[in-house]
Amino acid sequence: MTAWILGISCYYHDAAAALVKDGEIVAAAQEERFSRRKHDPSFPDRAIDYCLEEGRIETDQLSAVVYYDNPILTFDRVLKSLLQGAPGSARQWEKAARTMLGRKLPVKNAIREKLGADVPVLFSEHHLSHAASAFYPSPFEEAAVLTLDGVGEWATTSIGAGRGAELELLKEIHFPHSLGLLYSTFTGYCGFKVNSGEYKLMGLAAYGEPTYERLIRDHLIDLRPDGSYRLNLDYFGFTRGDRMAGDKFEELFGGPPRAPESRITRREMDLAASVQKVIEDAALLLAAHARALTGMKDLAMAGGVALNCVTNGKLLRSRLFDGVWVQPAAGDAGSALGGALLAAHRYFKLPRPQRAAGRDPQKGSYLGPAFNGREVKAFLDLHDYPYLEVDDGERARLVARLLAERKVVGYMVGRMEFGPRALGARSILADARDERTQAIVNLKIKRRESFRPFAPSVLRGRCPEYFEFDGDSPYMSLVAPVRKERRLPTQTAAEDLLSTINAKRSDIPAVTHVDYSARIQTVDASVKPDFHAILKEFESLTGCGLVVNTSFNLRGEPIVCSPADAYRCFMRTEMDALVLENCVLYKEQQPDFVEQEDWSERYELD
Repeated sequence: MTAWILGISCYYHDAAAALVKDGEIVAAAQEERFSRRKHDPSFPDRAIDYCLEEGRIETDQLSAVVYYDNPILTFDRVLKSLLQGAPGSARQWEKAARTMLGRKLPVKNAIREKLGADVPVLFSEHHLSHAASAFYPSPFEEAAVLTLDGVGEWATTSIGAGRGAELELLKEIHFPHSLGLLYSTFTGYCGFKVNSGEYKLMGLAAYGEPTYERLIRDHLIDLRPDGSYRLNLDYFGFTRGDRMAGDKFEELFGGPPRAPESRITRREMDLAASVQKVIEDAALLLAAHARALTGMKDLAMAGGVALNCVTNGKLLRSRLFDGVWVQPAAGDAGSALGGALLAAHRYFKLPRPQRAAGRDPQKGSYLGPAFNGREVKAFLDLHDYPYLEVDDGERARLVARLLAERKVVGYMVGRMEFGPRALGARSILADARDERTQAIVNLKIKRRESFRPFAPSVLRGRCPEYFEFDGDSPYMSLVAPVRKERRLPTQTAAEDLLSTINAKRSDIPAVTHVDYSARIQTVDASVKPDFHAILKEFESLTGCGLVVNTSFNLRGEPIVCSPADAYRCFMRTEMDALVLENCVLYKEQQPDFVEQEDWSERYELD
């Protein structure tokens, strides 16, 4: 009998749903892509609908539904923590009570109401869901598993071991001691949004020096040789109220936090570099302990901190493990997938599916919806948007030519990515050889901070020609240095960011960060043939085997999902062309753009 298992995560941030059939991943998507609300935490109605549609099943065919954590244990942690912080935690209790009592504890009722079917509802634990999302889709038969995040029920850091279909957690560090919360405190203090702007802090770190590292180690965290640690709670506010940083934290680092959108100064650059260094050291110590504890030669990782690709790159280069695999949706969204896989292998006792040598079963993380040519043309024809229809080969040649002409192209082909990275299915593409690209795309298209770096998508076989890395990185999960012979000398970062951002640092300047690093995606023809074909054509035209690849969205919005989302983003920016499957649209040919209300509608034929 076929086991269909639906995994769900929601009510904190990045709600998602995932569908697994007999242990094989069928579909997964974040609710934000359908609701158009970034990091949407609400019950994933539309993501569930998509997963069932992709699996072509009805709700009564589900063998089980799995919720990604244990609400009772989470409530226990919230209640005990807030009682310890009373009376200063009264406001925080009001907010937490609405979530815990109003939504999380009765989540089984919400699931049953949504499905309208008598399906078993199972509950995982937060770090088990993370660990399952890391180990089961990895290419490893056995591996140590490291989970680093803000907090689950009580766990904030865990070490586990996976063997075949078996998975167990061996050690945990508990709230309020948390590397994720330490990093998020600095995120908020540097003027970025907590649980959203951590990747900005990571990008900013390259502009600074770790001049505050000793202060952090002396006052904020006791980091031990085995990677275990404790925070000095006198400096933090998250256990007593709704502030992450306490008064002593602000005194230690020279005053109040940076106001959002204000000028970024040397202080913020150096704070970012300092906490980044501490996180890297902690992760390396924890990984070394995981190796010693498990005796395993490979490592799988998940949790929000595992999205820190700078740390991941240093971990890989440390050679502590032969192989490192990071779940592409390492945050809470990926826990929906982890919960479903955990139930498949633990509850239903199913074996792991066979894997091709060196390949993972994550399917490139192209697990979201696709829109076929008939759907795309129905949308374009309905609105009388001019387009050119091409075949696959013509599309690759045309896009490559546009990029070689320094045009910026929105690209939507195939199934949408699961996780925060655009991997060539919902991407904005540009020429990495042009030093103006970073400023143009950041300011005129993405409308985001100008210091933010861009990732290269590179032909797998050409990667060692550009970077000090010869391996697979299909999910942009690690950072590696640009080869020394490609680098150009630049001035040291000045007091203000603007004087260093636009400096040409290599012969691929648009993807070379200020520290000569790059967050790499290697592209393989067997995983994403349409995107690989573009890179091959671009290389034939220019001699360069890589392009800029950034997510197809505006700042503050989720990555686009549908043709309507893509067209709206295209017309609200200075992109030059848009590819929707086999339809190519040029900006100068489009009618005047008028905002509409129904952009989330999916156009289908009868």
